[in-house]
Amino acid sequence: MTITAALVLFAVIWFLTLLIVLPVRIKTQGDLGEIVPGTHAGAPEVHHLKKKMWITTGISVVIWAIIAGIIISGVISVRDFDWLNQMG
Repeated sequence: MTITAALVLFAVIWFLTLLIVLPVRIKTQGDLGEIVPGTHAGAPEVHHLKKKMWITTGISVVIWAIIAGIIISGVISVRDFDWLNQMG
C-alpha cells in the first residue's frame, strides 16, 4: 500500500465514521423547547462538534489500522475480488 492509498483510505474511513458519529447525543432546538424564529425545530442547539471530531479520529485510527493491516499482510488482495478472471 502506498502512502497516498493509505491517506485516501484513512480519509474515506474518517468521513464515513463522522457521518455515523454526528447524530449521536445531539440536542435539537425542539428538544430544548427554545426554537429560534426562522430556524427548523430539528436544528442542533448543543452539538459538541470538537468532541465528536476527536471521537471520530480515534475510531477511524483503529478501523484504519485493522483494514491497513489486512491489506498489507495480503490476507485479502484485489485478486480476491476478480470474479470475472480479468487479471489472469
